[in-house]
Amino acid sequence: MINQKEALDPGELANMLLLRGVEIESIQGILEACSVQCLEKGDVLIHAGQPNHFLYMLLSGRLRIHLELELNPIVLLEPGEIVGELSLIDGQLTSANVVADEDCRLLVLGEKALWSLVVSCHAIARNLLFILAQRLRHGNSLIWTAQQLQPVERYAVIDVLTGLHNRHGLDTLLTQAMRHSKQGGLALSSLLFDIDNFDSYNDSYGHRGGDRVLYTIARTLREVMGEKGLIARYGGDQFLILMPDTDARTAKETGDHLRGEACKAKIYRADRRVLPPVTLSAGLAQMSEEDTPVSLIAATKWALHQAKREGGDRLSLVDRPR
Repeated sequence: MINQKEALDPGELANMLLLRGVEIESIQGILEACSVQCLEKGDVLIHAGQPNHFLYMLLSGRLRIHLELELNPIVLLEPGEIVGELSLIDGQLTSANVVADEDCRLLVLGEKALWSLVVSCHAIARNLLFILAQRLRHGNSLIWTAQQLQPVERYAVIDVLTGLHNRHGLDTLLTQAMRHSKQGGLALSSLLFDIDNFDSYNDSYGHRGGDRVLYTIARTLREVMGEKGLIARYGGDQFLILMPDTDARTAKETGDHLRGEACKAKIYRADRRVLPPVTLSAGLAQMSEEDTPVSLIAATKWALHQAKREGGDRLSLVDRPR
């Protein structure tokens, strides 16, 4: 078995039962973050009686399902179908063995990715229900109580368009980052970007054009930051970056560099035609000893509003006690 990153074929994605009726561009951030697993004929993907934390989408090849490995298969899965969804959803041990009937390629979705897709995209939720219904008709059993369904929302921590943490995911990260910084006596800076005149851009180039802007900015921020910060899509056209062990002076240098790279980034339509660039405003605040998550974000927002009041296309730093 080999896990790898590769460019996904739009034709293969369009064939996925889970993605029927879904605009692939709207979820490309989360799909690009998934790995592709390659199996050789005879490889066992899932062993019965084991925990499973992934949903597998079959891109090519064929899989067979065995209740017992020495028995004949009960089901053959073709490209476009999924496997692993039942044990992933109900948290129970797997009930069957999944074996490659020939060489296969599978797109691998983790729990966070799946629930973020389900919560964010009604078409995917509908498709998943349809697939589960088909599984039930073929003799599988899955009982969901209302109590089991309620926690689904908390798993949606990834923004499906950009592949970044969403606002819900940020809440947990911010609390953890602040606690760690205070315990270690380390600096922590918060940087909030806002795309200038984004509503007008949407009016001129449509929501698909706006989505391409959001995706491009997110990708640029992620590529430039690497592992040096925690990045989240904070709101519609806002991105927040937490920079642990980084004081305001260093964070401003990083913020200016990020803003410059994002403003230079080429924005492409799906047909590869180029869209106009955008500018960004940014607000920056360094955590004080008395800060709570609410007060740190409030200070960062104040700095962003100051940048907007000064005409935008700039970074503003709030001066506050450390």
